[in-house]
Amino acid sequence: MAIEIRVPRLAESISEAVLVAWLKPDGESVRADEPIATLETDKAAVEIAAEAPGVLRHARALGDTVQVGDVLARLEQGAGAAATPSSPQAGASEPAPAGSAGSPAGLAGRSARAVPGPAARPAASGGGDEPRIGPAVRRMAEEYNLDLGAIEGSGPGGRLLKEDVQRHVESRPANPSSGSAGAAEAPPKPTASPSPAPPPSVTGTSPKPAFVPGAQAPAGGAWPGAATPARDRIRLKIAERMVQAQRTAAILTTFNEVDMTAVMDLRARHRDDFERRHRVRLSYMSFFVRACVLALDQIPELNAEIREGAIVYRRPVHMGIAVGTERGLVVPVVRAAGRRSFPDLEREIARLASAARDNKLTLDELSGGTFSVSNGGVYGSLLSTPILNPPQSGILGMHKIEKRPVVVDDAIVIRPMMYLALSYDHRIVDGEQAVTFLVSVKQRLEDPERMLIEI
Repeated sequence: MAIEIRVPRLAESISEAVLVAWLKPDGESVRADEPIATLETDKAAVEIAAEAPGVLRHARALGDTVQVGDVLARLEQGAGAAATPSSPQAGASEPAPAGSAGSPAGLAGRSARAVPGPAARPAASGGGDEPRIGPAVRRMAEEYNLDLGAIEGSGPGGRLLKEDVQRHVESRPANPSSGSAGAAEAPPKPTASPSPAPPPSVTGTSPKPAFVPGAQAPAGGAWPGAATPARDRIRLKIAERMVQAQRTAAILTTFNEVDMTAVMDLRARHRDDFERRHRVRLSYMSFFVRACVLALDQIPELNAEIREGAIVYRRPVHMGIAVGTERGLVVPVVRAAGRRSFPDLEREIARLASAARDNKLTLDELSGGTFSVSNGGVYGSLLSTPILNPPQSGILGMHKIEKRPVVVDDAIVIRPMMYLALSYDHRIVDGEQAVTFLVSVKQRLEDPERMLIEI
């Protein structure tokens, strides 16, 4: 008897993922709840676990794009389930059965269970002394075109860590005398290949060799079965979502500017005491989040969405915070932001930002946002028009604080000013409501004591 392991429902608005790692080789016995594979979406990496014990048979190859409900693998049980050693040509290139892509997850076989959290477990060694390699390390190897067999691991049992790979990259000579052309130069961060390449495939239909633990790159420099680099896959998904947002929403943007003097003074006076007491840095973001939460109480349409032809007003406010990472922009969510104190907001924002940079966000932490805040000012942006994060109806854009001459009480003075941009879905939000919201945010930031007593 064979149990089909299918791609589970991942999160809202996510219907597909890329198979980036087999954590167990084809033909190996696995236990119930043991992670067997890693899928990567445009938001996060997800481990897939076996729901029952058995002998694992791969049904898809590394780099394949899989849909929710697709057969990912099979677990053989009973007399015919004897484990067999995997070979370079077995298992991983076996295609999914015809019609499986459109099968509902619960009709034929079982749907696999997504394990919360990132792919942090090592790949199976398959015997021998080869170093154990996790999916994050494999992704770096693909991007830098590395021979992992030449890198010494510093982790438990000789496991290769991301830090080992980064040190190796930084230690490589700028112009090595030998090796492939793709590895001629080692920049500090992954960059596009200098040689032209065909457009990345998102179908994943070409045959690829099976999982080989500790496999080394061939002399030609290309990894067998190498998928589209993670950054390119994420870039493609971001592109799809941006086009979707423009096509499905009537996006408009309104602008205002805020005098940051009061917030900067308050922060300067209490920053050190705040950090000593709460063990977290006092940033500007918590002020903006609190101001937005209070303004959303006035204009609930900006915390609403269109769902199945009806306007749904969301409660409470789940605030998305845009975070730039090497893999692309992600928007983790601060749950129930209006119920959190300033210290709690700062701790949660810092935790989510750190997890985003380390690629450790779970799908739950990236789902369910009702309104978003994006800070282009950290990159020096003076003014921009942020794009909505579907299905949300509003996003606030923060920008660079810059000293400018302004008129105050008929006198020209120099003040630290910031432009604010609010993009909104005009299908739900009227222009008057959008302007009222932005003015409300401005007034609270220019008189931050109002936020402490929630007026």
